[in-house]
Amino acid sequence: MTGRPGVDVPDGRGRTGLDQAGRALDRNPGVVVRDVELTSQGWHVLRRTTFDHRRRDGRWETQQRETYDRGNGAVVLPYDVGRRRVLLTRQFRYPAYVNDHPDGMLVEAAAGLLDADDPLTAVRRESLEELGLRLGDLTEVFDAYMSPGSVTERLHFFAGPYTPADRTGAGGGLEADGEDIEVLELPFAEALAMTRDGRIVDGKTIMLLQWAALDGPFGSGR
Repeated sequence: MTGRPGVDVPDGRGRTGLDQAGRALDRNPGVVVRDVELTSQGWHVLRRTTFDHRRRDGRWETQQRETYDRGNGAVVLPYDVGRRRVLLTRQFRYPAYVNDHPDGMLVEAAAGLLDADDPLTAVRRESLEELGLRLGDLTEVFDAYMSPGSVTERLHFFAGPYTPADRTGAGGGLEADGEDIEVLELPFAEALAMTRDGRIVDGKTIMLLQWAALDGPFGSGR
């Protein structure tokens, strides 16, 4: 009998047991996981989970949900208070392009998946790769589930000061990973205006810019 890649035998990334995620969850007594089916595994994993859910009126019902597991990530907003500037990126995003974005070129805060790193290590790595920037002290702003109806990712948000001297390279991302990233140094007022007029439509970036304006380095109380 042939084994199932990612379940009984290693898949292309050497993983097994991908159908076990969630089976042992017991933190919520109103949810009982019955079955987890691996429906697709490429670089990331799609699962279909069957579970019993107790409604608010006490009745139990069986539901199925598909979850897309791409791992967790981290994002950072570097800011220069003295010059009132922030560092962002611009790159092509096919999912946005296929869903009605004019050209798929999104302005974003630098971000990436954690892989095997902790959030701080990951965000420093991404800053070097994408921005050519060596970050110093960082503030952990908040964590958020960005699309909790279907995507498992938990995103860790950071911000930190920089100066021109901290830019140690050109950035641009890793060509081997297909990245072709433009580095944008923008006045903070312009970046904030871009969230209002539709030039910035990336959720994580809007959240960080709003934080910077309300509670962060460019807030009215600063």
